[in-house]
Amino acid sequence: MSPRRSYDQYCSAARALDVVGDRWTLLIVRELLAGPRRYTDLHADLPGVSTDVLAGRLKDMERDGLTTRRRLPPPGAAYVYELTGRGRELLPVIQALGEWGQAELGERRPTDALRAHWFALPVLRALDGEGLVEVRLEEGDFHVYVGAADGPLYGDGPAPREPDARLVLDAGTGTAVAQGKLSVPDAVRAGRIDVSGDGTLAKALREA
Repeated sequence: MSPRRSYDQYCSAARALDVVGDRWTLLIVRELLAGPRRYTDLHADLPGVSTDVLAGRLKDMERDGLTTRRRLPPPGAAYVYELTGRGRELLPVIQALGEWGQAELGERRPTDALRAHWFALPVLRALDGEGLVEVRLEEGDFHVYVGAADGPLYGDGPAPREPDARLVLDAGTGTAVAQGKLSVPDAVRAGRIDVSGDGTLAKALREA
């Protein structure tokens, strides 16, 4: 565990950056908004981070009250990391950064990694209401819990139960939504997102 560095400034923004300003910390939060994750899963979905840096960041985040670590009961018996209530309070910070960074996306570079679930937070920003939504892209499936107050906000793979809405789109449409250039209702009207399901969210999107 590294000693906490400080800007030594009596300012709430500076104090916040003392805790979350290190490289990778907020991206770890982004991943843990999906709920408890094993170290190996975090490492796989944070391409570019070294094992030493990831382990160090997780220890620092646990010390600072952002995450906890617990052991799953058998037969899993693996350790998982999850956000505390304090860590979960960073959601609006992550969402504000994502919205501010829309203009920085531009064209995808050859060296840019991509995970399907990285579109989850932009999709959450773009949807209103409450319910479980499954999203299918060529790069993979993920699901989001729109309007969730507690628990995971999204997850990898198909929805764990019948979703209220199922959206099928390509990465180009997902990118346009993430860039703020295209709203989900507009994409549905343009035929760029196919909506199925009988839930309130699905009906609202088809009627928008």
